Amino acid sequence: MFLDAIHYKVKENHQYQTKAAYVVLGITMDGTKDILGVWIGAHERSKFWLDVLNDLKSRGVLDVYPFCVDGLKGFVEAIGAVYPKSQVQRYIIHQIRSFTRFVSYKDIKPLMADLKKVYTAVTEDEALENLTVFKENWGKQYPSCVKSWEDNWDTLSTFFAYPAEIRNIIYTTNIIEGLNRQFRQITKNKPSFINDDSLRKMLYLASRKIVEHWTARCRNWDMVLAQLQLMFQDRQSA
Repeated sequence: MFLDAIHYKVKENHQYQTKAAYVVLGITMDGTKDILGVWIGAHERSKFWLDVLNDLKSRGVLDVYPFCVDGLKGFVEAIGAVYPKSQVQRYIIHQIRSFTRFVSYKDIKPLMADLKKVYTAVTEDEALENLTVFKENWGKQYPSCVKSWEDNWDTLSTFFAYPAEIRNIIYTTNIIEGLNRQFRQITKNKPSFINDDSLRKMLYLASRKIVEHWTARCRNWDMVLAQLQLMFQDRQSA
């Protein structure tokens, strides 16, 4: 399941404010994508995500294997409170964006070359070895970059437990960013909204239009599903 927020200008108390549209995109057991809902709230906060997750569970989403999220503070705790058995994978590209803005232009290319060896490693052990090399090469110059990877390793490395066919789905932002682009394309001629309901209705109609075109299953889904069923067979009968 992929969670993200898109921001829009919405009128409230006679002023336009930036509000978040909380978007949940899931991949069903038959391998097709579906938009499970869009909620409108204030600036993105983990507390609101907690409400969203509770709403999802009350509507029948009883289990989720991996959640794919950004680095919002409190996100992991919110997920754990509602879905304690679920794993969390932090978007690698969001992690990269969060610290490369502080990296000198002349260092970006060699730094990223070393970092790529971390998140494209075949195994987690190999990734940790490459992270050690990354620390040796860049730790003194960019200590906060290295610390961020070390401190968040639990959620940055979740995908290593999955086979390659599944890794390609969960560790990138391709699916959710593709959806966000479609939302922006549909709403581009509407720079602001008169109220929450106006935004909610437009995104709802956009969702219906987008989902109509999602007829194909994820690539190699039969293989992906077989591996998921083996990995989580204890939860199949729960």
